[in-house]
This record gives sequence, C-alpha cells and structure tokens, in this order.
Amino acid sequence: MGIPVYYADDEAKKLYRQPSFLSDMRKAFSDDALWLEDGTLDMAQLSKSFGDECFLQRLSNFVHPYVMRDFEQWAACQEANAVIMESAILFEYGLDACFDKIIVADAPDALRIKRIQARNPNLSEDDIRQRMSRQMPQEEKCARADLVVCTGETYAEGRALRKTSL
Repeated sequence: MGIPVYYADDEAKKLYRQPSFLSDMRKAFSDDALWLEDGTLDMAQLSKSFGDECFLQRLSNFVHPYVMRDFEQWAACQEANAVIMESAILFEYGLDACFDKIIVADAPDALRIKRIQARNPNLSEDDIRQRMSRQMPQEEKCARADLVVCTGETYAEGRALRKTSL
C-alpha cells in the first residue's frame, strides 16, 4: 500500500552496533557479564540473559526509549501520510499509547513460530515459545486492537481464518 514500515526489532538490533548506544549501555550495565575482555558487547551472553526476567525488564527499559527516538526521527523523514511500526511487544511496554491506531496481525501459533524461525533460524521452537510466553496472549492483543488482520500461508487461508474467528 506504499506505507513506510519501521521494523522495531530489526532497528533495535542495529543499535547494538552504534558506538554511542554501546557507550551508554556500558554505563548502565557495567557490572553485568555482557562485556568481552576487549570491551565489546558479548551478543551470545546477551541472548542467554533473555531468560532472566529481571534482566530482560531492565534491558527493555533501557532499549525502548532509544528505539522510540529512532522511530520518531525515521517517521519525521518519511513523506507519507501515515507510517507503521511493526513490533511484537507494543502492548507489553505501553507503546500502544504512542500510536493513533493499532493493527494486530493474527495467525495460529504454529504459523507464527514458522515465520519467526524463517527470520531467526538460530532460534529453536522452544526458544520461540519461551519468548511468546512472556508476551501478552494473542487473544488479548486482538481484543485491544483497532483492527485485526487474520493471516495465513496464503490469501485464501487468511480469509478462511478470518471467517472462523468472527
């Protein structure tokens, strides 16, 4: 439809390569075992830390303001009448209040897992299910959305899912 889309997860990953972000992160997480001897961020250790709820909350509270500032700068540069932010955790961190409308793309769990694995082949199904379990239930997201788009492998399957969910 020609609407620019900001993919929050992809853009958040780019932050971890920005010197100013890493400098601020080092100050905020200096006592954590996230840093290699050469002073660089240990991405493997960071991924392992996602299983620690307290750490994940602390990291999210640190990262999300950076992502929102980046989104706002990006959006200001767009020449469209509307922009979209794609984010799996919009409701969980209260980011929904920053937007005029919320659209939820809904699909069966098995299809959601398949799509996540296609984007992140290093994640196992158990890793994905663990991450999904920390998110708001999909049914609640759908109830809070302004619009729910039922998706499937194909357009016809998406239409069939929509009819069964009405």
